[in-house]
Amino acid sequence: MFDVVIANGLAVLPTGPERVDIGVKGGKIVAIAAPKTLGAIGAERVVDATDQIVIPGGIDPHIHCGLTMPGPNGTSVTGATPAEVSKAALFGGTTTMCDFAFWQGSGTLQQTVEKRHESWTDACYSDYTLHMAVESPMGPSIIGEVPELVQAGYPTVKMFTTDITPGRLAHLTNHGEIWEMLKQLAKSGGLALIHAEDNDLVMHMYEKLIAEDRVGFEHLAEAHTVLSEELAFNRVIALAQNVEGAAMYMVHTSARTGVDAIAASRAKGFPIYGETLHQYALFNVEDYKRPNGQIYHTYPSLKYPDDQAALWRGMKDGVLSCVATDEVCCPLEVKLVGKRIDDTTGGNSGCEPRVALMYTEMVGKRGFSLNEFVDLVSTKAARIMGLYPRKGVLAVGSDADVVLLDPNLAHTIDGSALHSADYSPWDGWDVSVWPSLTMLRGKVVVEGGQFNGELTDGAFIPRKIADDIRSGPAV
Repeated sequence: MFDVVIANGLAVLPTGPERVDIGVKGGKIVAIAAPKTLGAIGAERVVDATDQIVIPGGIDPHIHCGLTMPGPNGTSVTGATPAEVSKAALFGGTTTMCDFAFWQGSGTLQQTVEKRHESWTDACYSDYTLHMAVESPMGPSIIGEVPELVQAGYPTVKMFTTDITPGRLAHLTNHGEIWEMLKQLAKSGGLALIHAEDNDLVMHMYEKLIAEDRVGFEHLAEAHTVLSEELAFNRVIALAQNVEGAAMYMVHTSARTGVDAIAASRAKGFPIYGETLHQYALFNVEDYKRPNGQIYHTYPSLKYPDDQAALWRGMKDGVLSCVATDEVCCPLEVKLVGKRIDDTTGGNSGCEPRVALMYTEMVGKRGFSLNEFVDLVSTKAARIMGLYPRKGVLAVGSDADVVLLDPNLAHTIDGSALHSADYSPWDGWDVSVWPSLTMLRGKVVVEGGQFNGELTDGAFIPRKIADDIRSGPAV
């Protein structure tokens, strides 16, 4: 007997969409069969998914929960907790989140991870995993800890080629230490995550804009330029291509130049993967001019319509593999406090509407197939980050992370009705589907707008990067 059978839904399987029954037992998918067959075997519950689209739970490969950042005039901004963000994620059909443990100059990498787990253990409704993030100076001892870190299930290390804004975020990793980290990750089976902007150019443009008294946030794209992305992407890619066994994942690609750099490297057979944000795909610099234009901002910055077109081409062509959020969620009054290029709060409350928005924009408006949509919001993130096939796929043996997208729940987004903040950049946007049910490892945690999750539901998922991901552009 099954615990649950999801019957008669159009399931997005690896082989393509198919109307099937899915049998769940012990938190796993244990059977996939023709419609109206598994219920006859027996189940504690049969969920009728007729006329609904059944997908694997979404995976957000880039979020920040509880992150504290400097704010205006010596203040600080702290993002929503794992509990708040994971609840919203589950309402929106995302079942696994990938956050960061920031090493900032003291202690060991292991101590940093252990400290970060204090914020997550029994404090998250969804499943989660952690990337490490480092900055200079680290020295040989920290870099030497990487093999043990990878072996323990933390195979991804993020590095920044910029401090992002003057005097606020000191995350810069110099290229010498990036090079040494790439070599260590290559030997250990890891993957480098890179926030790539040209620091010299970014800081020069901040200085220039401030000197010219053009300091309103509407000028952010002049500080975080398309040229900066081109210079930084190509420089760090050239560095990595000279390290045998290196592999990279470029976070929050925002510009045409970044897409082009990834495409050129992939064409040479280098294992590089690109991520963009639904923020960049759906908003551009013109949105800064709208009332409360700060709500559309995340770092590096919004770009231009031709950059958006390149992002969509990159998603369609496979150059970009993932759509993430770079989530840093805070209340509207906090998001609006900063008004300058050097104090506007980054990040956004994007995890809840991500899946429905991307279905609407990809499948409904741009001709993406259901499998291309699922790849971009779930499967490719699972494969690249070492979660597959446990996560990101409807297959026998995989975790029963299952989402039902219901066209009958099409509506206009009301930010005040979402669950992680009191606003949404997508307030007023139409979505053509919404999750009617979200299942996490066999437990129905959201159904019919009701939340049934518990803070003990969320589990840490250790990871190992697959050899094919590290040997060439596999997805």
